[in-house]
Amino acid sequence: MSKCIENDHLLMSKAVREWYRYYEVEWDDQASSFLCDAAIELYNEGCRSLEEMATVLIGTYVGLAGTNSDCTIDRIFFQPYSL
Repeated sequence: MSKCIENDHLLMSKAVREWYRYYEVEWDDQASSFLCDAAIELYNEGCRSLEEMATVLIGTYVGLAGTNSDCTIDRIFFQPYSL
């Protein structure tokens, strides 16, 4: 795996981990899958900042309930958050 791809995966992984830290919830496979998909979508839209990606995940998907299948990735908005 190239260093660039490795760094991209690390960025998305860290953003998902920040979501877990912020909401202080236990690891959940379904939520993680959902959040990783959302992080990939953000990356594909040009997001390359950990702070921005974590902020969008945290502001858009509020707690475990926010990661259920009724939530959609296209309802992304910004909410203040700092690491």
